[in-house]
Amino acid sequence: MKSIYAYFLLLSVSILCPFTSSLSAQEAGPGQVVSTTGYYIVVDKSANALYVYSTRGRILTYRAVFGEGGPGDKMMEGDSKTPVGLFHIVAKKIHPQWGPFLLLDYPNETSWKKFNERKAAGLIPANATIGGGVGIHGTRPDEDYAVDRLQNWTWGCISVKHLEARTLYNLIPVGTEVLVK
Repeated sequence: MKSIYAYFLLLSVSILCPFTSSLSAQEAGPGQVVSTTGYYIVVDKSANALYVYSTRGRILTYRAVFGEGGPGDKMMEGDSKTPVGLFHIVAKKIHPQWGPFLLLDYPNETSWKKFNERKAAGLIPANATIGGGVGIHGTRPDEDYAVDRLQNWTWGCISVKHLEARTLYNLIPVGTEVLVK
């Protein structure tokens, strides 16, 4: 049954969201994403958008909101900012409040390097910690309005609408690259 659902999901995505050209350098920016799973995700914080690409081009575009800490890169745990960089989905789970959750590998080696450089430069307190548990998830079931209104409400995660998170959960495999810019 699950494979039938996935087939119809992919069929409806290909009909409703026609494929476009491959990811351009302007969309990805420096360090263009190369897929190892057949999919990759680009999150553009300045456009409040999450784009899903397959080997055939862009297949999904969702509005997205981010950490309530404002623009810029995550500096430390508790700042409620969404980290910027290249990450991978390392796990998928069902969160008790937000439903489908795609966990990112934040902090990764690059995140640790930036964190330690900021700490050494005195940009963050010496006792600061880096944080973790950042991922892509939906809103609570009846709170899609937060995405419609572009209300940045998370503690640093990327949020799409509840049903869109379910689509991502069913479509995107663990290991998929996620570029957040």
